[in-house]
Amino acid sequence: MELLKGKIAMVTGGTRGIGYAIVKLYLENGASVAICGSRQETVDKALDKLKAENPEYADRVIGLCPDLQKPEEVEKAVATVKETFGRLDICVNNAGVSARESLYTYKPEEFASTMALNVNAVFYCSQAAAKVMKEQGGGVILNTSSMVSIYGQPSGVAYPTSKFAVNGLTKSLARELGRDNIRVNAVAPGITRTDMVAALPEEMIKPLIATIPLGRVGEPEDVANAFLYLASDMASYVTGEVLSVDGAARA
Repeated sequence: MELLKGKIAMVTGGTRGIGYAIVKLYLENGASVAICGSRQETVDKALDKLKAENPEYADRVIGLCPDLQKPEEVEKAVATVKETFGRLDICVNNAGVSARESLYTYKPEEFASTMALNVNAVFYCSQAAAKVMKEQGGGVILNTSSMVSIYGQPSGVAYPTSKFAVNGLTKSLARELGRDNIRVNAVAPGITRTDMVAALPEEMIKPLIATIPLGRVGEPEDVANAFLYLASDMASYVTGEVLSVDGAARA
């Protein structure tokens, strides 16, 4: 059963990790997808991989690389999706950057840079997408949060701060946009086997796993499944939620 058959989605940060898993799962479930990445090189690489593995996706996937911190480029990207596929049903705000700096050495410009991508860009994309969705009668906006939006983290304060903001934006937009039949939810992944985590030595992975009751780190597909559910009609009465996908880590 294709849960997103005929739907049109845009996924930021869609060239690798969780974002790529979302793109792949959406395509498998019948959606057409616009992949947004930070560089044309990475976008092209993701497109080539998808089309090589599944040639039938060729007509249902495109690649874009707007600067998400520039509202005019975001609006242009959304317009391109609409021009290409006729509408925009699902906007996944997945692009983001992490941080580990100590408060004592944190440079204001580094803090501002993290907030710009993790918060401002989510606002710009949500605003541009919502305008299209309102005109067509509804849609879905999904944001990537994090387990640290609930528990915090011991360094790199900009990252959990930005994800707390994403949660607030999610809940507030859900209340504002519900009247326009636009659902807004977030997914808060825990420790997930992205490229960064996969590169960690085993002696660092074991202590991380020890904090997870399910006894393993998450896979990108585990998180993508949550994005699939929230984008589908199965979640037609779900909005304003931050869904944790973390194996109950630190809970």
